Amino acid sequence: MATRPYWKGYLRLSLVNCPVVLYPASSQNEKIHFHQINRKTGNRLRQQMVDEHTGKVVDRDDKGRGYELSKGKYVEIEPDELDAVEVEATHTIDIDTMVPAEEIDRRYFDKPYYIAPNGKTGADAFKVIRNAMEETGRVALARIVMAQREHIIALEPFDKGFLGTTLRYEDEVRDAKPYLGSIPSPRVDKEMVDIAKTILEKKAGHFDASKFKDEYQAALKKLVKRKAAGHTIEAQPVDEDRGNVISLMDALRQSINKKSAPKRKRKTSARRKAG
Repeated sequence: MATRPYWKGYLRLSLVNCPVVLYPASSQNEKIHFHQINRKTGNRLRQQMVDEHTGKVVDRDDKGRGYELSKGKYVEIEPDELDAVEVEATHTIDIDTMVPAEEIDRRYFDKPYYIAPNGKTGADAFKVIRNAMEETGRVALARIVMAQREHIIALEPFDKGFLGTTLRYEDEVRDAKPYLGSIPSPRVDKEMVDIAKTILEKKAGHFDASKFKDEYQAALKKLVKRKAAGHTIEAQPVDEDRGNVISLMDALRQSINKKSAPKRKRKTSARRKAG
């Protein structure tokens, strides 16, 4: 069952526009979430907002939003004043540029969303825009305002609708040089590279998301279940078996001659104690 729309507005291509809705294409709902509790009582803890000068708890009705003009001096901004910040992208996804998908640096990709027509009104225009984009083989770049922030969004045909992926701005992407620029460039034996390439080619396959399971989350659920049943939890010792390989070449040769073994079940980080 589809969730409630995260955003409602219009998709526009020049003078053609249609009402659309936007849904998150990813979810964290199935992940284990912990709450902070009082160890003495077992009760859940609740955070409170405290005035940094008086130390007193602030009531909900007295909470506001302010921008710091100078140290300790704020200008209060009301919610209806924020609504006055109207830019065209507030209610419209206006297609601005069509670019080859391969030109978008993957570091810029942020969050994915599904975009569908909002009702039957404008469904024809939605399909025309979608099909035309599919034939161009390019990705559309547009702007959208969500949660009081303007985003660049990349649109591409997906299923019967669009997949929209918000993009990070240039100042949000770190330059790689400080982290990767000092990596040494030693000369390596071409034979070793060829062996490594052969090992990689043996692992060739196709992407299938269903094959990837979050084993840590599964182990975490088991841990919680065992702890709730009253069992003591202890960490497993780390496996220190590193083999008898004495050189990189030996490691590569042993790897290429190694037969594929059945995938071992990963050990959970906790075990049940006897008693």
